Amino acid sequence: MELKILSLAAIMLCCSAQANTQVVNARGEPVDASDQSVQQSSVQELQQQAGQWGLSQDDYQRYQSLMKGPRGTQSPGLDPLSTLGIEARSQAERKKYAEKWVREEFARTQKELDFQREVTAAWKRLYPETLAVNMGNAAGIAHDTGGRLALFVKSAGCGQCDARLAAVLADNRPVDIYLVDSQGDDGKLRGWAKEHRIPLDRVRSRQVTLNHDGGRWMRFGNGMMPVVLQQGENGWQVATF
Repeated sequence: MELKILSLAAIMLCCSAQANTQVVNARGEPVDASDQSVQQSSVQELQQQAGQWGLSQDDYQRYQSLMKGPRGTQSPGLDPLSTLGIEARSQAERKKYAEKWVREEFARTQKELDFQREVTAAWKRLYPETLAVNMGNAAGIAHDTGGRLALFVKSAGCGQCDARLAAVLADNRPVDIYLVDSQGDDGKLRGWAKEHRIPLDRVRSRQVTLNHDGGRWMRFGNGMMPVVLQQGENGWQVATF
């Protein structure tokens, strides 16, 4: 009986000692259990983020620190490899990040090209009479011909028109722009062009022309808005919308 009592006392003493045991940090200060859980979660998240870019935790922490300074203001959203490469502390470090960046970019491009091939094949199967959308450029326009483009937009009530206009201009292709709700008003057409900063030099060189619609949109654009037509061997075809 005494042995059982002693054993029970020993177990209770052990449990009490464990309950009083505290986790301490590197400075010997007590750490709350919930704080410890948060810290572990933070470390795991850091490891995951660093691993996505093939970086060590120290590398990724330096990237985070750099983006909190001038570099983050100068280049918001810059990826970790570019950030660390630009802000490299030595030529060897710059070379290391450049090679990592090239490997990542090669892998990304390869995946996008593989998907683009499947998109092109699917487009030919599903919509054989319409030119395939090209994911590789901002306008989504196929580059299988050098034909001129025709862009039909509205001045009001079309949130996507401005985005399509910007993409077509950035693609630097010859384009005839038709404002479908200009109602033949030259002043309205000029005001719209000025508001949207259509490059004057490109208008003067006729690389870009500004036009009233005159019914062409309904005839060629199939009622889609905005829509881009592309001139090819078989005449005008819908390029993207």
